[in-house]
Amino acid sequence: MADRARVGILLSGRGSNMQALVAASRAADARYEVVLVASDKPEAPGLAWAAGQGIATFAASPKGRPKPEYEAEIDAALTGAGVEVIALAGYMRLLSPEFVARWAGRILNIHPSLLPKYKGLDTHARAIAAGDTVAGASVHLVTEALDDGPVIAQAEVPVEPGDTPDTLAARVLAAEHRLYPAALDRFLST
Repeated sequence: MADRARVGILLSGRGSNMQALVAASRAADARYEVVLVASDKPEAPGLAWAAGQGIATFAASPKGRPKPEYEAEIDAALTGAGVEVIALAGYMRLLSPEFVARWAGRILNIHPSLLPKYKGLDTHARAIAAGDTVAGASVHLVTEALDDGPVIAQAEVPVEPGDTPDTLAARVLAAEHRLYPAALDRFLST
């Protein structure tokens, strides 16, 4: 496909969802290509993996800097790479309303719960504590409010007897790796 959307991925860690997105982008019929992987942590393992795959990378630490200055640097890197859509993949910083407004309708996020349940952190522990029989993951459009944008796709994962937050997290993560590439591809088809 000649006209693939140019996707930039923001991450803060190992980048397992980024790796799933990159792998899916290499399919002949993929609607996107990953043109930049950027991070708020220069030491993030996901950056090294992306660089090893020949993908452009960018890192800027926000420590000790005003948020607008840091975000302007990230925005310039994304714009400079010709990014059309941003995929957050374990990016652990809240984006400012100004940044979200600049990229409105073009930022997706993967979240480890069945939104609107369990926004924020500790989603697996909260699902287990609530006695839920089903957990999962959601891909949603990013808005100014935390984990509150329109849900594009979800995947359910059963909560098994004896699950711990770690065992549930591992199964949800495997579901995320299937869900996110498919949801991004479908989003780009509309």
